[in-house]
Amino acid sequence: MSDVMRAVEITEPGGPEVLKPCEYPIPTPGAGEVLIKVAYAGVNRPDALQRAGLYRPPASASPLPGLEAAGVIAAVGPNVNEWKEGDEVCALLPGGGYAEYVLTPAAHCLPVPKGMALREAACLPETFFTVWSNVFDRGDLKAGERFLVHGGSSGIGTTAIQLANAFGARVFATAGSDEKCEVCRQLGAEQAINYREDDFVEAMKVEGGANVILDMVGGSYLPRNIKALATEGRLVQIAFLQGPKVELNFAQIMLRRLTITGSTLRPQSDLAKARIADTLRAKVWPLLANGRVAPVMDSEFPLEDASKAHALMETNAHIGKIVLKV
Repeated sequence: MSDVMRAVEITEPGGPEVLKPCEYPIPTPGAGEVLIKVAYAGVNRPDALQRAGLYRPPASASPLPGLEAAGVIAAVGPNVNEWKEGDEVCALLPGGGYAEYVLTPAAHCLPVPKGMALREAACLPETFFTVWSNVFDRGDLKAGERFLVHGGSSGIGTTAIQLANAFGARVFATAGSDEKCEVCRQLGAEQAINYREDDFVEAMKVEGGANVILDMVGGSYLPRNIKALATEGRLVQIAFLQGPKVELNFAQIMLRRLTITGSTLRPQSDLAKARIADTLRAKVWPLLANGRVAPVMDSEFPLEDASKAHALMETNAHIGKIVLKV
């Protein structure tokens, strides 16, 4: 094996065009780590934020973008007993997925679900870790509750709709076109609201308000989300596409005993991520194996065309996940 690999690097902060193919040293797994020979890497919003200079990777992480991948374990570090060379896995990554090889903690790997190809498996970790930890852990969504997810046709949205539906919640979604709304309904949303034409606040008030809202928009959506919540409802914030600052009337939070929470995945401890992986393996991986839940795929690009993948993602025209074939 050569000591260098093909990869894509961020040459400087900027638009998709700053992503350039390069050669990079193949990393060596340390204690508790595995080296994965990447077949496919998922493309996610945090990759674009990192590329733009708005999301600095942790000091210990690879500077290369890429937070999820699927492939075959090429080497294991000391103290790794659960995986061996040749095992097919998908994995949450600290970074570095846009490359032929990537390191990650062994505890952040999951088996490729039975019957699933590596291309689809590469779409699982980032979205499923994010949705589970925010909707079910932080949002405490229960069967029978009303769940509203914004951006229902995104990778996060399509995952959240399916998981909430599978665990017995009543699911509502917003999306920006009739085509995207139809996809949301096919995945299990009982109502999909075209936010360009209708008001999600009024739609949820008719239903008695949302018990849990998952939002990645922020900005003007924040006060509207508060209005759309039921008494004792929970708003879970995972991103701010419209910005993180807004004026908010906290009296409503007190009067209706609302909860505002949220998280980002990447800065959490290795142990926290390992615990999410264990829960997913027990509760969600059986649903993937039997086809009850499946990743929604939009498109595939060669690794060298990562800039084109980012350009597509930033048009918001895609439905579901975009992957890079390595």
